[in-house]
Amino acid sequence: MSIKVSVKWGKQEFKDIEIDFSQPAVLFKTQLFSMTGVPIERQKIMVKGGMLKDDSDWSTLGLKNGQKLMMMGTADAIPVAPTQEMKFVEDLPEAAQAYAESAKLGMGLVNVGNTCYMNSIVQCLFNIPELKDLLASLNPSTQGGGMTNEGGKRLTLAAAELFKQLSSALQPVTPFQFISTLRQCFPQFSQQGPQGGFMQQDAEECYSQLMYSFRETMRNSSESGGGGGGSDPVTELMGLRLKCTLKCEETGEESQEDQTVYTAKCNITAEVNHVHEGLRIALLEDREKTSPILDRMALWKGSSEVTHLPKVLTLQFVRFFWKTNISVVDGPQGVKSKILRKVSYPLVLDMYEFCDAALKAELTKGRQAMLKIADEAAAKKLKMSEDTSASGEKVEAKEGEDASMGEASGSGFEEERPKLMTGHYDLVAVLTHKGRAADSGHYIAYCKRDNNQWVVCDDETLGLRTEEDIKNLQGGGDHHMAYLCMYKARYA
Repeated sequence: MSIKVSVKWGKQEFKDIEIDFSQPAVLFKTQLFSMTGVPIERQKIMVKGGMLKDDSDWSTLGLKNGQKLMMMGTADAIPVAPTQEMKFVEDLPEAAQAYAESAKLGMGLVNVGNTCYMNSIVQCLFNIPELKDLLASLNPSTQGGGMTNEGGKRLTLAAAELFKQLSSALQPVTPFQFISTLRQCFPQFSQQGPQGGFMQQDAEECYSQLMYSFRETMRNSSESGGGGGGSDPVTELMGLRLKCTLKCEETGEESQEDQTVYTAKCNITAEVNHVHEGLRIALLEDREKTSPILDRMALWKGSSEVTHLPKVLTLQFVRFFWKTNISVVDGPQGVKSKILRKVSYPLVLDMYEFCDAALKAELTKGRQAMLKIADEAAAKKLKMSEDTSASGEKVEAKEGEDASMGEASGSGFEEERPKLMTGHYDLVAVLTHKGRAADSGHYIAYCKRDNNQWVVCDDETLGLRTEEDIKNLQGGGDHHMAYLCMYKARYA
């Protein structure tokens, strides 16, 4: 049996709504929801004896054909249609599809006129999480105590803004503000060619000026709250401290100098085939300076040792040098020439041999801890193998269990004691140059992401590369070769 009723809801009235007494009351409420948008749990329908419930018995309510019922309740908001048409990646133009795919690898930087040197440096620095955190935490309104480098502060803030854009952009970023600030702060990057366009620049010079700006800005920013002293966070992160011992050839007198550098130099000669050989040469020097005993200039022999290793080590292959060309008409002229010699570099760099005795003692502790962790992992693996042989049952280790023991014995082990530096560094970025001169050619960055994938950053174009591709950037021809390498410290 069924009847038809009308329902009044606010100013609206819905007529001839059928009620089938053989169906539960919740079905009637469902009909009202479809007409009014009022959810079932909000519907209050007045009937004999009170409110209509989901399981009410129709036979006890005494409803009659044509009866008018009253309902109260608030409807849900009507869904708003999307203002833009939904597009799928497959429907986008080819260029847009390429950007969508590259966005999974990161985001590129648009070349705004011979700015590949800057784009490559920015991508390498952006690949350092600790530096990103430092820039993100920088307060634009902070006035550093004794701040004299206002231009450097503006450049640092521009870098922070550029990093922010790279983190959230859905298409390649055009770094107009950053390059404009860089050229204002350091006019050498504003050099123009005969045709009026901006000229190519040396990527290492760009890196050095950025490090200077970051260091000065963040040091003054950190000192403004406490009145000075202490080291700045950029130096702690990327500064390599050296102790140079100089000995006068004529008198035997000695002197020592301490300095902090932001690139470890790899000098390239005809005998250098590996980066370690170039590092050894770079730590030796001949210098002319005044001898207090002779009271005149004399030759001093110098050798340097590392006294502090940074979390991130930047290695420079000294491939460019000034070569003087003698011209009958114009006289001597300098040309910045390039050394194309092949120099191999490792994926894991060991700096132990270049450190002084005190630092070596610290690194030894870390290395012993790493060996202990490796021994524990090997012993655990052997025990599992013996248990398997004894029981005849296959015992499977959890995926990644041995790897976690070998790396750092798991996150719990790291939390129990402070991290110990080992002197080993993992390669995380390579900046390459192709061409015969630093002020021409093309620069590209190769960055290792957190998932261990190598990504090539060629201005706005990004793509995947293999570890073997990275090993093949050692030089020896006119193709791309490593100019700067960035390594991240490995801890035990």
